[in-house]
Amino acid sequence: MKMAIKRGTVVAIGLLLQLCLTLFVYLVLGKYIKIIGILYSVLSVIIVLGIIKNSKRLSSDIPWIIIIMLFPIIGSLMYIIIGRNIHRSKLLKNINKSIEKSEKYLIQDKNILEEINAKEYGDLKYISEFAHFPVTKNNQVKYFALGDEAYPVMLEELKKAENYIFMEYFIINNGQMWEGILDILKEKAQKGLDVRVIYDDLGSIAMLPSDYPQTLESYGIKCVAFNKLKPFAGAIMNNRDHRKILAIDGRVAFSGGINISDEYINVTHPHGHWKDNGIMIKGEAVWNFTVMFLSIWNAYIKTDSDYTKFKYEFKKKYKENGFVVPYGESPLDDEIIGEDIYLNILSEAKKYVYIYTPYLIIDTDMINALIRCAKKGVDVRLVVPGIPDKKTVYSLTSSYFDVLLKGGVKIYKYSKGFVHSKVFVSDDKVATVGTINLDYRSLYLHFECGVYLKEVDAIKDVATDLTNVFKECQKLSKKDIKTKFFAKLWQAILRLFAPLM
Repeated sequence: MKMAIKRGTVVAIGLLLQLCLTLFVYLVLGKYIKIIGILYSVLSVIIVLGIIKNSKRLSSDIPWIIIIMLFPIIGSLMYIIIGRNIHRSKLLKNINKSIEKSEKYLIQDKNILEEINAKEYGDLKYISEFAHFPVTKNNQVKYFALGDEAYPVMLEELKKAENYIFMEYFIINNGQMWEGILDILKEKAQKGLDVRVIYDDLGSIAMLPSDYPQTLESYGIKCVAFNKLKPFAGAIMNNRDHRKILAIDGRVAFSGGINISDEYINVTHPHGHWKDNGIMIKGEAVWNFTVMFLSIWNAYIKTDSDYTKFKYEFKKKYKENGFVVPYGESPLDDEIIGEDIYLNILSEAKKYVYIYTPYLIIDTDMINALIRCAKKGVDVRLVVPGIPDKKTVYSLTSSYFDVLLKGGVKIYKYSKGFVHSKVFVSDDKVATVGTINLDYRSLYLHFECGVYLKEVDAIKDVATDLTNVFKECQKLSKKDIKTKFFAKLWQAILRLFAPLM
């Protein structure tokens, strides 16, 4: 823990040095400040015109436009540093190349594609042909309504591993949950299994020492800390690995909202009861998760020239005949997969759409889609935390309540504690369970993943979970969200910085 704190201190010092450098420039070049201001004003106009020309979701870019036009110098610098670092980062370029190379391993079964076309399932066609994740059928799916329920099954499946274990998580934190997993990983690594771990450096910054990859290596466990923070990089390090993937032998995979930390299985209670979820897949769909993991891993360590050696050949035929598609979201391509899947569910819903989200920081596309869905007679319900983990973010979340309630969307606060699940379920026919929050960071900036389900039995379990949770929630009405003038003003200011939150 001491090492982790020191690492955070180094990053803070780096940011402070950047601020000092900026002040130094102002002091030394003070007499040229008017000229510099004019140049930055011109630059800000050019940047804004570029944003407008290239935007796919202009409503999500409006906060950037406002910041840049109000504060030409600071806004332009912020956008150049934060908003466009994809085009300069060597790491992100390597990841993008690795993802593109991995697409050759994601091959759509022609018979399933013919079935999709025959049934005119446009949602599945989009994920297969444009998101490039094959739709599969030979699977068994189990949904866990809590991390507490998923964890013992994860341990059970880890113990069965015979060839490899791949783990990719935003947060790994020392504690009971990680210790139970780590003991198995050590044992399997000692037996010669290929054990690999990816964790996000920022997600785990206050939890793991900076040399933790070396610690795991000493146990025989290969490890990568994703997008390591550097003192002088500051805000450049804005694209994080928010995925949660556990893939074992190519035969079974876990995902969902749960990270590897004790609050996710309710051993600790920092924000009341932690409402999260997990999903387990056995079958052909596991391959999608395996390739997702390998595409990130090989961007760092090019160890695998042929991914097919990790593919499990299923001889068993599972009873379920529905469609299962694990999919990934990358900030590096032209598709906004996560949001598009959510929007498709809303546009096709006929009876209901139930949603879990810990954060609600959305653009006008999503606001209008939720309201439009409600106005056509669909029962649209959002479940948000009753006890927030970040008060400022929750203030921003609550700023959307008024417009959504007026539009007919129902909002439920989970009275028992914090909701961390990221789930959409509709009409007992489709669902998606994954890592993608309804906020700018998940939808546009982070590497994410999810599992899209259609006509699968487990969808009813997802719907039942939400139906049960509604009973443990406070249903909000307009009188519950009356906000004072200065609070509204504060929320409006927060909206300006929504892309950074």
